[in-house]
Amino acid sequence: MYKLYNIVVSVTGFFLKLVALFNKKMKLFVDGRIAVFAKLKSSISKTDEVIWIHCASLGEFEQGRPIIEKLKAQNPSKKIVLTFFSPSGYEIRKNYEFADVVCYLPLDSKKNVKQFLDLVHPELAIFVKYEFWPNYLKELQNRKIKTVLISGIFRGNQFFFKWYGGWMRKSLQAFSHFFVQDQKSEMLLKAINFNNVTESGDTRFDRVFEITKQNNQLDFISKFKNHKHTIVAGSTWKEDEKLLVDYINNQASEDEKFIIAPHNINSKDIEDLRKSISKKTILFSEKEDKNLQEFQVFIIDTIGVLTKIYSYAEVAYVGGGYTKSGVHNVLEPATFGVPIVIGPNYYKFNEAVELVKNEACFVADNSQKLSVLLGEFLLPNGKRLEAGKRAQDYVINKTGATNKILNYLK
Repeated sequence: MYKLYNIVVSVTGFFLKLVALFNKKMKLFVDGRIAVFAKLKSSISKTDEVIWIHCASLGEFEQGRPIIEKLKAQNPSKKIVLTFFSPSGYEIRKNYEFADVVCYLPLDSKKNVKQFLDLVHPELAIFVKYEFWPNYLKELQNRKIKTVLISGIFRGNQFFFKWYGGWMRKSLQAFSHFFVQDQKSEMLLKAINFNNVTESGDTRFDRVFEITKQNNQLDFISKFKNHKHTIVAGSTWKEDEKLLVDYINNQASEDEKFIIAPHNINSKDIEDLRKSISKKTILFSEKEDKNLQEFQVFIIDTIGVLTKIYSYAEVAYVGGGYTKSGVHNVLEPATFGVPIVIGPNYYKFNEAVELVKNEACFVADNSQKLSVLLGEFLLPNGKRLEAGKRAQDYVINKTGATNKILNYLK
């Protein structure tokens, strides 16, 4: 199986180059890897002490971020090399200030792996959540490099737990320790004789809780909000927006304001969204020299500000729950003590499931249910504040994974 895997990796690399000729995202994936080795060679000397952290994409980066920043603070002389597999992670975080080098991870071929590890020569390798590349793990083990998984999560349908997954189970021997999110993951690993496991929780909780301690003030949001009841809809898709627009156009009172931060911010979709709204609407890109308090709907056609905007919400609607991929990050509004409304596809995400059980997050599976929920949160009966407190308490009670991991790494 291992030999077959290496053949597949080689063939995949060839076909990805062909696909890149016709696909913009795949072109970023392929082109971004062309200069990786040259970048590493010019950035890292043989005498540097290096910590390597790998994240699949942006979500995993947010999980790894508290560890990266604490490690850098504790070890300022060591170089941090941060790698991404996906363009959606690399393109947004390629200038991340707490990493000395940010680059794509070369494909998992034997040649790439040896060249990468020769140049980086890490004393510690950290993988975030998943991404188990057999050649990288085998070579890390051969070189006796301390390798740790953080915020890991395992499921019974993965290769490791199947009768035919022996070659993948063997690759897990590279890990010095597994820090996993839940007891189920711990039990699965122990069932295949990996006892170097700690149920530490998810470092994302530490990350989102830290956000509340930062300066989240945005003057333009304060002016728009103007002390009114504000609903912030983040990471919305067209399916979410259809329900929201129906409520805004037909049922929203003048006392309610709406901030919509779409998942997709291409100009056509943004303009279609604006045209569908009958209330007075302004875009982020048009906000200069405008009297923002005159508008009832604010569409955020940029990235990077949604987390701070959640701090202004009375209620948050988190998008994605009407798509196949499922609901987006519900922890960002939860950490600010905001009750959350989502669509029906959320069962793959433990935090969403638990927030729903705790009555801090509420499911709107149709337009009527959304209207009822938003109407209830508008009433001065305490329901909104109680739900928001349950959301924030949930986040606070889940913090601590970062310190557990750092204590081990010391």
